[in-house]
Amino acid sequence: MSENVVHLHKPTDPPAPGTGPTVLTVVPDAPPARPAPLWVRSGRAVKTAVTHETTRATGRAVARHASYTFNGGRIVARRTWDGKTGSRYERMIRAAEAAGNLEAAEEWEERLSRFRAARHHRRMDLLHSPVEAAKGVAVGTGMGIGGLVALGVVMAIATKDVTAVVTPLMATIEFINLMITIVHVVWGPLISLGPFFALLALWAVGSKQRSAPQWALPAKVRNSEGEPITPSIVVKALRDLGVPALRNAIKEMGDAGASMLSPIVIAGCGIEVDVTLPSGVSTNEIQQRRRKLAENLARHEHEVFITIPTAARTVRLWVADSGALDEPIGPSPLVTDETMTADYTKGKAPWGQDLRGDAASISLYQRHLLITGLSNQGKTAALRALALWLALDRSVEFWMGDLKGAGDWAMFNGLATKLIQGPTDDHVIQVTEMAEDAVEEMNRRLQAPPGTAFPLLVVIVDEAQVAFMCPAVDEDKRPYGGSKAKSRYFTAVRKIHNQGRAVNVLMWQGTQDPTDQNLPKLVREGAHTRASLALGTESQARMALGDKAVDGGAAPNLLRPGLDKGTLVVASDGIEIPAGQASITVRTHFISTDDATAIADRAKALRDGVTTLHVIERGEDRDPLADIASVVGDASRVLTQDVLKRLAALNADAYGKWSFLDLKRVLDGTGAEPYKSDGRMVIGRDRLARALANRNPEGSASTSG
Repeated sequence: MSENVVHLHKPTDPPAPGTGPTVLTVVPDAPPARPAPLWVRSGRAVKTAVTHETTRATGRAVARHASYTFNGGRIVARRTWDGKTGSRYERMIRAAEAAGNLEAAEEWEERLSRFRAARHHRRMDLLHSPVEAAKGVAVGTGMGIGGLVALGVVMAIATKDVTAVVTPLMATIEFINLMITIVHVVWGPLISLGPFFALLALWAVGSKQRSAPQWALPAKVRNSEGEPITPSIVVKALRDLGVPALRNAIKEMGDAGASMLSPIVIAGCGIEVDVTLPSGVSTNEIQQRRRKLAENLARHEHEVFITIPTAARTVRLWVADSGALDEPIGPSPLVTDETMTADYTKGKAPWGQDLRGDAASISLYQRHLLITGLSNQGKTAALRALALWLALDRSVEFWMGDLKGAGDWAMFNGLATKLIQGPTDDHVIQVTEMAEDAVEEMNRRLQAPPGTAFPLLVVIVDEAQVAFMCPAVDEDKRPYGGSKAKSRYFTAVRKIHNQGRAVNVLMWQGTQDPTDQNLPKLVREGAHTRASLALGTESQARMALGDKAVDGGAAPNLLRPGLDKGTLVVASDGIEIPAGQASITVRTHFISTDDATAIADRAKALRDGVTTLHVIERGEDRDPLADIASVVGDASRVLTQDVLKRLAALNADAYGKWSFLDLKRVLDGTGAEPYKSDGRMVIGRDRLARALANRNPEGSASTSG
């Protein structure tokens, strides 16, 4: 009888402190546990073995070398078949016919006829070769034996030994016997090793062509990023796109598809090639498979651009060097060249580089501008870079509204005549009134005598979507925002778009995430230059650039948010676009806030001094001409600076923010315009008196500042 053994067991859930002692359990003595069989394995162990890197590498190696051998046999068989038959010529004929080259088709057909005639001649020779061979063997054997006997006779006469007559014949027989012995010894190993050498030869052919599945290739082959783009790589990438008509056409082409490609040329940090598609394949089928094409070329999606040139059934591929687009471009010439100036009418603003690496400059002459994109992609920096270049033309006047209010445009204080910064509805109201003032200025210029030249007035509104979505209404219940005809901001922008460029009043807008609500159709289509950074969808790309540009290959929605900051897709006649394309991709120079401030300071040094109006206030109606006369008083003439100070003291709400331009605008055409005296601008009392006396009493001007 076995003894009982006392075992100590811990309960499943440990008791709370102080609730009880450890449980004592008396159990019979159990037999000793036997070790588990060697064949027992847990599911986790099996899974680990299957997923282990060594196991996977071994499986890939087996599949790879088996594929090399099998596909090497296919390649050899195909080559043998092509050499023995006219299939190669037939493929070339079909390719020439598909390309519409009848002369080449006729030439290949003639070659096929010659090949068939030569093959027929060889086959007829084979029919008569056994008889001719037998005759040749008989004659050769007889002549050989006779020759050996004659040689033996000569040797016997020379040696005076009769047995020497058969010496040459016996030596020949012994040599033949030796050859038979050697063949007998070597034949067995040759029979055994022959299949191995044959398989080795097939493996060598397959490995040279890398004829194994992609997943089975070595890592250094699979990760082939950065490999030079060759015609064979391009054709293979197109063949594997998953377009049946394209794949079949390439298989039928005798040149394996090489005739589809133009010469591959170096284009900046990449290459460019035109692909003429075979019949039955449309260009949009290629565009829709951009990601797959890029991966087939061992590139990322953003490193391949597909555009549509003027030639029919043709796509133009630009393929970047691996990683080249992630490298920054150089600084802006505005930063590096401190002597640079601008010419609005004839000059071009240095904006960045195109994908070829060439400088991308844009003309701003009489072109309304729209830049859009997702938030934090470089929209303000791109728009500000153009304004900074234009500021170096001292004749240009700026009215600015920054509806973000983060200080991105603060360096234009003292450079812009009007600068409104802030995101609130009150700021939108002021920006709207600024745009309406621009409309009034435009109308004044339109009514000027023919031939009158006007300096450029640029109205810039950054974050314009804030204005379009503003819910505020005026005392007449007219909304400031919105996209309807009664919207004040919308109406002002449309009027400037319609007629402003004729008198050098331009509208520049920057906006986020375009939709029909925050960027109405009529407004976006009124811009002559349209540019877009990264966007979320193709529909947004169409809103930003238009259908023509997107149908031609423009795809800002395929830019990488956060990674392609500052990269713009531009549709404009002001920038040089390759022939046949509707847009161009530009990587803009980044100008930091400090550099922008330095450039703005250079622009300020070119001017006599500008007083920037930060708030547009509408107060009581006043008569500016009468107020100017009142502050001049009895003095014969007063400096314009003193007049401005006295006006501000007279009514700070109406005149506190006035600049010399505001003063000049009121006095233009009255006969009391400011003039120079002793080298300084003054206003004359007598001229003011005559202007007040001669003007129409009912035509008194009024302003609210």
